[in-house]
Amino acid sequence: MRNFQCTNKMKYQEFIDDLISLLIKEDIGDGDHSSLATIPFDACGKMNLLVKQDGIIAGIETAKQIFKRIDKDIEIVEQLLHDGDKIKSGDIAFFVEGKIRSLLQSERLVLNVMQHMSGIATQTSIYVKQLEGLKTKILDTRKTTPGMRILDKAAVKIGGGENHRMGLFDMIMLKDNHIDFAGGIENAIIKAQNYLKNTNRSLKIEVEARSIDDVKKIMQTGGIDIIMLDNFDVETTRQAVKLIDGKYKTESSGGITVASLRNYAECGVDFISAGAITHQIKSLDLSLKAVK
Repeated sequence: MRNFQCTNKMKYQEFIDDLISLLIKEDIGDGDHSSLATIPFDACGKMNLLVKQDGIIAGIETAKQIFKRIDKDIEIVEQLLHDGDKIKSGDIAFFVEGKIRSLLQSERLVLNVMQHMSGIATQTSIYVKQLEGLKTKILDTRKTTPGMRILDKAAVKIGGGENHRMGLFDMIMLKDNHIDFAGGIENAIIKAQNYLKNTNRSLKIEVEARSIDDVKKIMQTGGIDIIMLDNFDVETTRQAVKLIDGKYKTESSGGITVASLRNYAECGVDFISAGAITHQIKSLDLSLKAVK
């Protein structure tokens, strides 16, 4: 799985480990009593991951970690698909073997994660396809499922998109409220620059512009990395990109849909952020079935 730009590999795995612990606690609690009541301790079996809907598959690597946390002896004995592959109904992603109790305890955890991640990857791929032939990249946002952000953002990467900041800790983003509370664009930028200097941090600074006048003020102040063009229409976006003239990276944001995506990209922006790729998705239909 590709690493995020906003966190190192160790931090990434820490998030995953914590999330899997929560999933197990939430679902299994003090025991899977249905399986304990009906399945012998040493009974072993085999299941397959069946695809029931077209799209992009995601979450297989995370599923492997879930299986191993439930039971280190569970093995994916045949893997037919990999994260990021195009899938169609009827495909089989993998075969997994182990103690039946362990497989049944893993089933819903694996499906919840993979269905959710595959839905995000599929949605992202639709947006990415609209940008074919253009330099513009699709970005995710912090509009993610609470507690699932690390997997949401992994799914965006699998679907061909790019990750924005992971959270509030890995970039300075001066949005409208920061600017208003700080006393204006110039004050907000200068305070951010001083903060980074005083705390010896190296973080990119992105500043939200709500108008062409805001763009001019940001450029006059300088010392930032990205200008976000928030809720600009297409024509105003074109004007802003021309004004910025490559001096800073540009990001379009706010109410941009699949239908309008390419129109904004053709203005020459570097990035378009879309919360819809993570918070307005439908999980893909997958199932884990016993192999007799």
